[in-house]
Amino acid sequence: MGSVNDQTQTPVLPGWRHLYSGKVRDLYEPDGADGHPAGDVLLVVASDRISAYDHVLPTPIPDKGAVLTALSLWWFEQLEPLVANHVVSLDVPDAVRGRAMICRRLQMYPVECVARGYLTGSGLAEYRQGGAVCGVSLPEGLTDGARLPEPIFTPATKADLGEHDENVTFEEIAARIGAEAATRLRAITLEVYALAERIAGERGVILADTKLELGTDAAGTLMLGDEVLTPDSSRYWPADLWQPGRAQPSFDKQFVRDWLTSPESGWDRSADAPPPPLPEEVVARTRDRYLEAYERLTGSPLRP
Repeated sequence: MGSVNDQTQTPVLPGWRHLYSGKVRDLYEPDGADGHPAGDVLLVVASDRISAYDHVLPTPIPDKGAVLTALSLWWFEQLEPLVANHVVSLDVPDAVRGRAMICRRLQMYPVECVARGYLTGSGLAEYRQGGAVCGVSLPEGLTDGARLPEPIFTPATKADLGEHDENVTFEEIAARIGAEAATRLRAITLEVYALAERIAGERGVILADTKLELGTDAAGTLMLGDEVLTPDSSRYWPADLWQPGRAQPSFDKQFVRDWLTSPESGWDRSADAPPPPLPEEVVARTRDRYLEAYERLTGSPLRP
């Protein structure tokens, strides 16, 4: 366990018992001292850790956890007319204030609910192999960054830490969770994407794709969980620089990916060795992109 000031590590928090650490987030449950019944809520803490190519990097990005939390909260508010969310309170321990939320425990669907309005990433790779993404046929001749005729639902199965999520068809998801639930997830995912794409577009930002986590509470109400529409779970592009046929500039960790795959890093992605520490310039430029994404979307600067 690390100190509370080292946001790459898991802090010890009075009143809360550490349950799990993912690539970026740490989860806690009440230890009974704060009045929350055990099993009712979770404390979700966004660290400053950053991952790339299925590795958690040794170098944090300052204020990244604050951006992820603040932007998720802003989007949860915009999306309330469509779907409920898991946030209960922001009355969190001082050590993690600004990057943590107390949330309802949900029964999460074992599905990454992905909506794509533009073709890139794993969707582009799959399209180039067979003209379809997750079983959805697309027109011929589409290039990297092309806008799709209409947004599509391209689910994936959730992978363990260090493994890749696997793109699957709607029919495979229906076989796993039932046709009614799968249809419900597809509908709300596309509705969320449509609203978020419009809001982002009004601010000069293209929402190329996004990944949602959905679950149900004890009453069976469908809710958004985890984070929503952050640069970690979505691809955001500056609209004025959009040019199909090439990789697009983005508001995310692209600086990190580019450096890791450059000769300068000296890292062999195919080997077993972990990635090296990031240089200060890459850290600073990545931090600036996360902060810019928040400001462009919300219209206000973040003051962590």
